[in-house]
Amino acid sequence: MTDTAEFPPDDEHEPSSGQSGWLTPEEIAAARAQLPLVYVDAVPVRVDESGDVVSVGLLLRATPLGSMTRALVSGRVLYHERVRDALLRHIEKDLGPVALPQIPASPQPFTVAEYFPTPGITPFHDPRQHAISLAYVVPVNGDCRPQQNALDLAWLTPEEACSDTVQAEMVNGQGTLVRQAMAHVGRLD
Repeated sequence: MTDTAEFPPDDEHEPSSGQSGWLTPEEIAAARAQLPLVYVDAVPVRVDESGDVVSVGLLLRATPLGSMTRALVSGRVLYHERVRDALLRHIEKDLGPVALPQIPASPQPFTVAEYFPTPGITPFHDPRQHAISLAYVVPVNGDCRPQQNALDLAWLTPEEACSDTVQAEMVNGQGTLVRQAMAHVGRLD
């Protein structure tokens, strides 16, 4: 999973119960040490007029060690937050406020990725925690620009995104998610 910024929410995302859903750094560390957390991964795509995927959006991020990696839109689902709202929030956070994602009325993940802090249990690895991520292919129609800690957004053909070269730029199993997403939409043999 990619690192995500943990910024305090604005008023429009706060649940009506008065609890913001945001944890202090100490609380999130304690939760990560004791139980799996729920995340969403989004594979942003552009589709043609018949709905076929023609390009895949991959973010470029710098790691804390200074290396560059390709990444998907990813982030935690907050307490009392619907999955669709988490998808919209993270897409806006990473791709900008006018990305115009097309979330279906009844979103269904194409897979569930289980990230472990121990490498090798599954293809997915997150050294911080055990996390369960619902992964979605999300068409976007608007103007997408990298936000937050993303340096660039590249639109690649499905074949390019699944190539060994691009897959080598992705870490912690996200390349596997791209390949699974393209197989799910019929763009990978």
